[in-house]
Amino acid sequence: MSALLLAAAAEEEEHNPLIPEWPEIVLALVVLGILFLLVRKFVVPAFEKAYAERTAAIEGGIEDAQQAQKEAQAALEKYTAQLAEARHEAAQIREEAKEQGAQIIVELRAQAQAEAERITSTAHAQVEAERSQVLAQLKSEVGSLATDLAGRIVGESLEDEARQKRTVERFIAELEGSAN
Repeated sequence: MSALLLAAAAEEEEHNPLIPEWPEIVLALVVLGILFLLVRKFVVPAFEKAYAERTAAIEGGIEDAQQAQKEAQAALEKYTAQLAEARHEAAQIREEAKEQGAQIIVELRAQAQAEAERITSTAHAQVEAERSQVLAQLKSEVGSLATDLAGRIVGESLEDEARQKRTVERFIAELEGSAN
């Protein structure tokens, strides 16, 4: 038994389970090489493609973002210009409205002045007409009174119309002469 044990111990010394044997190392290297080639042929190109697509997408996104920012800036400038133009136009409209308002006021004042002058001239004409009418009526009444008075003073009747007219006219002429 001891020989058997010695033989088993010798065999065990030759074969250490922690150290692999040469055929296992060669087989592991061949499998590792095949695995490396397969990864290099199939997996790495897929990763490269995904990386390239992702890089392109990120760069495209950055370019799109820059383009969108430029468009937004252009739109902001356009909006600002339109706003400034609208403000200018509103100020111009307000100015025109003020001018039109002032012009309307001037026209209305001129119309009111013309209307006042027309009313005044109509009133003057009417007063003059009434004055003339009153003066004629007054002359007629004064003439009639003068004729009656003269007839009483003279003692004769001045009913003759021509004589009455001459007497009245002479009397009024004397009154006007003495008034001046």
